[in-house]
Amino acid sequence: MKKIDTLEKKDCSGCMACMNICPKNAIMMKEDKNGFKYPKIDEKLCIDCGLCSKACPVINKLKENLYNIKVYACKNKDENIRKKSSSGGLFTLFAKYILDQEGVVFGAKYDENLRVIHDYIEKDDNINEFRGSKYVQSDINSTYAKAKKFLSNGRKVLFTGTPCQIEGLITYLGKNYSNLYTQDFICHGVPSPKVWKKYLDYKKEKCGEDPIKVNFRDKEVLGWSNFQVKYKYKSKDEIVHHDDDYYMNFFLRNYDLRESCYNCHFKKIRRNSDLTIADFWGINEVLPEFNDEKGISSLIINSNKGQEIFDNIKSSIDFAEVSIEDIIKHNSPLYVSVPYNEKREKFFDYLDNYNFEDIINEFLENK
Repeated sequence: MKKIDTLEKKDCSGCMACMNICPKNAIMMKEDKNGFKYPKIDEKLCIDCGLCSKACPVINKLKENLYNIKVYACKNKDENIRKKSSSGGLFTLFAKYILDQEGVVFGAKYDENLRVIHDYIEKDDNINEFRGSKYVQSDINSTYAKAKKFLSNGRKVLFTGTPCQIEGLITYLGKNYSNLYTQDFICHGVPSPKVWKKYLDYKKEKCGEDPIKVNFRDKEVLGWSNFQVKYKYKSKDEIVHHDDDYYMNFFLRNYDLRESCYNCHFKKIRRNSDLTIADFWGINEVLPEFNDEKGISSLIINSNKGQEIFDNIKSSIDFAEVSIEDIIKHNSPLYVSVPYNEKREKFFDYLDNYNFEDIINEFLENK
């Protein structure tokens, strides 16, 4: 069977299923020059058990999901929650449903250095840690193994993440758990943590202090579809329109994405997650009266467990059934990889050899 560390970079999503499953801790995730982590086997520890290959969602692909999907436009009736959320505030309700049953919720959050990591919560008070879009690849670390322990102990688990992270969890587990619920989202691609770290250093240089908090999708001033990026410092707040934020521009122009994002194995309409959420871009063409500019989510229900969650939260949302075509029209990353930017390698070379002002001038000349 193919060794996990011989996968080409265009195929490895960095889900870390291989590292989580190794019984001898023989697999380390090593950062490459662009800041993305890839598995490396310590041959002295490896016993050739093959579990890492079995856990890999690229080598060991899941069968196509044949569930008759349902698609909705949704918004949380609690406007305070929507205000704190990137779009329609659905995740909060999913999380609360699981936590109310003494379950556990896994998701991406910022650590004390604004590094994006996966972690878990067991209380409603901590839901806010996972709210909001984080345009950086999160570090899964050992959260698959932690989720398995909770599942084996009979706890309900909601695991949220990118499509590759969800399929990595499923292939890592290797069997169905009735108490596991999964939610992914329509993913453009994941930017390099190295770029994010260097951008934070640049912000400190410009502002004289470290950012202590960031909201990539602040809706307070200009609303949901015209969102701003908000950086919080100890002494002040800085608010930048998303069109004018350099980091967002690098991301949206596909300069700094993981190689596998241009060749994503997990772009598909029929997902193996229970629920798929995203911004409902194009809502004004489908249900203009539904849009109040406070955030609208698209929701795709992919399984009976997804339907279970929906049935238990629908009294807390306004919703309308739509077609999958309504989603695809303005959100093609559901099933199509983003195009490769021919200047990507040059961008990463500049990252190592030039200051951030030079990078901005070279790659964002229109700014």
